[in-house]
Amino acid sequence: MTTPGHTTSVPDNRVAILAHEKFPDRSKTANGVLRYADREAVAVLDRDRAGERVADHLPDVQDAPIVDSFAAARDHDAVDGIDELLIGIAPIGGGFDESWRADVQAAIRAGCDVTSGLHYFLGDDEGFASLAAEHDVTLDDVRRPPDDIGVAEGRAGEVDAEVVLTVGTDCSVGKMTTTMELAAAAEAAGIDTAVVPTGQTGIVIEGWGTPVDRVVSDFTAGAVEEMVVAVGDDHDLVLVEGQGSIVHPAYSAVTCGILHGTAPDALVLCHAHGREAVHGYEATTLPSLASYVDRYESFAAPVHETEVVAGSLNTRAVDDDADARAAVEQFGEEIDAPATDPLRFGADGLVETIR
Repeated sequence: MTTPGHTTSVPDNRVAILAHEKFPDRSKTANGVLRYADREAVAVLDRDRAGERVADHLPDVQDAPIVDSFAAARDHDAVDGIDELLIGIAPIGGGFDESWRADVQAAIRAGCDVTSGLHYFLGDDEGFASLAAEHDVTLDDVRRPPDDIGVAEGRAGEVDAEVVLTVGTDCSVGKMTTTMELAAAAEAAGIDTAVVPTGQTGIVIEGWGTPVDRVVSDFTAGAVEEMVVAVGDDHDLVLVEGQGSIVHPAYSAVTCGILHGTAPDALVLCHAHGREAVHGYEATTLPSLASYVDRYESFAAPVHETEVVAGSLNTRAVDDDADARAAVEQFGEEIDAPATDPLRFGADGLVETIR
């Protein structure tokens, strides 16, 4: 079956991941690739943490040394070589930091493909494009959407699969992670499952998808609908990766487009423990957790009725497991649904709830 949208590079690549000055707290794409992708991490590039290791910060993902440049990554791994440089950070607005240019150029000259999830397209950068042509390498701009997306036609609600969408109280609260953990737990439970990636990290991990936040607004719902329809009759469960938040001052439009285009049968509400204001917009206070349930359900209802059936709480900021369990329990009470931290305590319970 041909899947719509972007198709990214070959799995099993040996990859260096650029995360300068952002690893691990602001390197969502890098962290996701380290945890879930079929790529062998040779090194992480971060000038601020050179000499350390991934395991010093993220002990539950594949380990790799942290170095200050692509040249240092090559020196560290001179025998087997590096196939790909992945830009593993995406600042607000998705711009390209000129301080990264030397590393990208060095990767191209070394014959490495370069994968980027930025809104700034490397393939449109004349310097990178000419250098890539000279060295016969691919510049893979994951956020470049296909040209043939249409408006939604209300078809997603007709697929045979149970369709579940992860939604959030804010950006960077764990929607992608929850989606991937749910997928792994569902497959382990014998449920034939497909993941619909809607953002750069999910696309890199899954190897296909459409970057919904780059799609013209009229076609946002249509882009998601097309992906759900493409896989919805061939699997029992379809998990759609959510984006943004329904109350986000900048990104609510993409959230609402995904919600209507997916026509989900159920929602999983994701939140980061201790988050009180919108990330990057700290003057905007988050509303009560309970209010999100009504907001998402009532907004979805005119297109396709759904309900929040479970919650996923990111408790990374909580050190003690007992305190984390207490936070999860309180979160579940506030949204009146079963909840867990899928990374910390597993996602089996969420799968049974969805079932």
